[in-house]
Amino acid sequence: MAKTAGVRAKKFLPSVTVIMPVLNEESHLEASVQSILSQSYPTDIELILALGPSHDETNSIAKSLAKKDKRIKLLDNPRGLTTVGLNAAIKIAKHDYIVRIDAHSEPAENYLQDGIRILLEQDADEVGGIMHAQGRSAFQKAVAYAYTSRWGIGGASYHVGGQAGEAESAYLGIFKKSALERVGGYDEAIIRGEDWDLAQRIKRTGGKVWFSPELKVTYWPRGRFDRLVKQFYSTGVWRGDLTRRDIGGASKRYFMPPLLVLGILAGLVLLCFGQLIGVIPAAAYLLGIVLVAVLAAGLSLKSRAALVIALATMHLSWGWGFIRGFIRGATGTIDKSRVRS
Repeated sequence: MAKTAGVRAKKFLPSVTVIMPVLNEESHLEASVQSILSQSYPTDIELILALGPSHDETNSIAKSLAKKDKRIKLLDNPRGLTTVGLNAAIKIAKHDYIVRIDAHSEPAENYLQDGIRILLEQDADEVGGIMHAQGRSAFQKAVAYAYTSRWGIGGASYHVGGQAGEAESAYLGIFKKSALERVGGYDEAIIRGEDWDLAQRIKRTGGKVWFSPELKVTYWPRGRFDRLVKQFYSTGVWRGDLTRRDIGGASKRYFMPPLLVLGILAGLVLLCFGQLIGVIPAAAYLLGIVLVAVLAAGLSLKSRAALVIALATMHLSWGWGFIRGFIRGATGTIDKSRVRS
């Protein structure tokens, strides 16, 4: 019966609208757009680019791409906020199925076809797959490795894989437009963690959020130390804010980085009072991430050294941000990691 349903879904796949928030993505935009337009999808694809106030050549590239392909529509997003751009794109989308792709991401060849098929077969409101992090420089490769490791940013299925099934959240997301309209779209007051918040609201209205390891999207993480710090600090702040709003719905893994930060700070206080035992938290943590780097498969020696820095940056920036967000909230905190200083 499931096989018959799958054949039927493939034969009658509906048209889709792909929405993409764009800001300062001159290095990735063209590849991302081409990865969408070259999909082996049997019916219409509409691609809406929500263009923020970029300071590089991003918007010029977008205009050039739109001139070459009538499937591309350009939408002004003067505030440059991801959630605002996504909601504006959803409002003008002409199709009943919405796919979010970010401008630094590239979906696998059959992503749209497989994603919509799974959405229909599971009667889900949202479907997501694996964030397949990749890197070019030694540092970016180290960051990408951290994304896919349980010792990096936790064991969420969309990072490390797992069995298909109902999920806590979804990476990017393939949606029924009706589900997005039912919950009022993305919360525009949230700068980071908007995908998690959206998934929770969909589930609270009786909707289904589904994870499938069949679906992969290549993701290019931050390739510079300063941008990684900014990204993970702001992400931690917003995760802390969202956690204090709904502690019961928060995963236990969210509390590990802030506990790490507090443990290291407590150790430093003990050291200030001459207690050598205070060195243990920092030393044990450093030993742990060095061991992870030594055992990291497929990385060069340079990337393994960079992995120690990347892991510490991600854990400590996120953990400190979480503490700040949990105590004071995230008001005024934005992600500047893709904005030129």
